Amino acid sequence: MLIRLVGIVAIEQDGAAPQHLSSAQAQVALARLLVERADGTERDQLAETVWPEGLPDTWASALRSVVSRVRAFVTTPRDLPGETPLVAQGGRYVLRIPPHAVVDVEVAESAVTEAVEAYAQGSYAVARQLAAGAVSNLRGSFLPSHEGEWVDSMREQLEELRLNALETASLAASALGDEHHALRYAEEAVRRAPFRESAYRCRMAAHTRAGNRAEALRSYQQLREVLAEELGIDPAPETEAAYLELLRTPEPRPALRPVTVLDPLLMGMFEVDRRAAPPRPCSLSAHGCVTHPLPAARPSLPATLPASPAA
Repeated sequence: MLIRLVGIVAIEQDGAAPQHLSSAQAQVALARLLVERADGTERDQLAETVWPEGLPDTWASALRSVVSRVRAFVTTPRDLPGETPLVAQGGRYVLRIPPHAVVDVEVAESAVTEAVEAYAQGSYAVARQLAAGAVSNLRGSFLPSHEGEWVDSMREQLEELRLNALETASLAASALGDEHHALRYAEEAVRRAPFRESAYRCRMAAHTRAGNRAEALRSYQQLREVLAEELGIDPAPETEAAYLELLRTPEPRPALRPVTVLDPLLMGMFEVDRRAAPPRPCSLSAHGCVTHPLPAARPSLPATLPASPAA
């Protein structure tokens, strides 16, 4: 069983269509009850989450109605009659889910933690797979129909988690030589957090790995201008170190293209005619070799050659 809180709130079970929760008040109540299910949620805090702009006069009965909707949503056919996964205990609501059930935001958090550890250990393929899976699980907005202090806090936590997943996926893809996905993840991180230096460093690394140092330097200059104009600060020492390393790295030279077309006339000079008869051995006489006579001497040379001594 997978319970989704990002995007459309739903319960997905194998072999069954997703079950959606349409009530916005029930959605936010379910989200907080799930996140705090280990210790339970105080009734007053749950009511303030459901009605962040102020509690209605009859909020106690209204909250019981919202809790009843959540209870009906999380109850499954496996539950025995009279048993319910959502109970009230000492002024708190406690939600229990089956052992095999997982929540999308918790799965994403565990995946990012494992991805960061795998990348640090050099397991880049594992890191990319885990981080990319977390990015997929975090696609969409968290409770877009609701506002409030608790919802805003959760959105900030999930956005930080999403950015960590994007950066880890980008760095792992760069290490694996997958420049396309490395740049795609880095660009999304920069777009989501235009003042986040680590996202720019990922983009610089992706361009560098692709052999495009000019774009990597341009990305640094863009970051420097954004920080100066919007925040009045300079890049962090870690970013400056990455920039200086780029300056020290020589621009890669284009590889020479191999010659594939050969001149047949030139190559013919080095070919051996295997059809020709092998050369005959020399027959010597007093006047030299009679098998391979010398060509006629040029006028500038002596007319006769010195006679060879008799054999």
